[in-house]
Amino acid sequence: MAKFEEIDIKDFELNPFELKTKWMLISAAKEDGTVNTMTASWGGFGVLWNKNVAFVVIRPQRYTKEFVDNASSFSMTFFGKEHLKTLSYLGKTSGRDEDKIAKSGLTLIKEDGVPFFEEAEYTIIANKLYAQPMGEKFFIDKKPATDWYPEKDFHVLYFAEISKILVKKN
Repeated sequence: MAKFEEIDIKDFELNPFELKTKWMLISAAKEDGTVNTMTASWGGFGVLWNKNVAFVVIRPQRYTKEFVDNASSFSMTFFGKEHLKTLSYLGKTSGRDEDKIAKSGLTLIKEDGVPFFEEAEYTIIANKLYAQPMGEKFFIDKKPATDWYPEKDFHVLYFAEISKILVKKN
């Protein structure tokens, strides 16, 4: 089993603009212990309400949204390039249709009850602070609303306080 160490957020080095090429898994567990995950590349980090936060967006039809909505915390897990094929599978397959986590070959583990994966390079555990559906009327630049949401299935925006950053030990 891989070992992870918690690092201080001040020691965490990440170029947030590389996230669009470095996919992550957003994972959460329901109260009954079931877990789901989805591949994502949109999100970011910053400071809001004097808290170190991450923000992610999830479309309403994604099965993982039910899990994130049900949980107080979720994980954002980042992998090396050798896992891109697996991340692609996890992004295209719904957990409603099959046990995609088992079929992925990844090893599910938990920290403080929050699921993530042993094969990760690093994982961010975050406690939800705020969630709000995005809406067409709020787009100042209308082009993203037309380009990215032809079905009007606008993402829900989540802000979450970063509680832990876990890095795989070498």
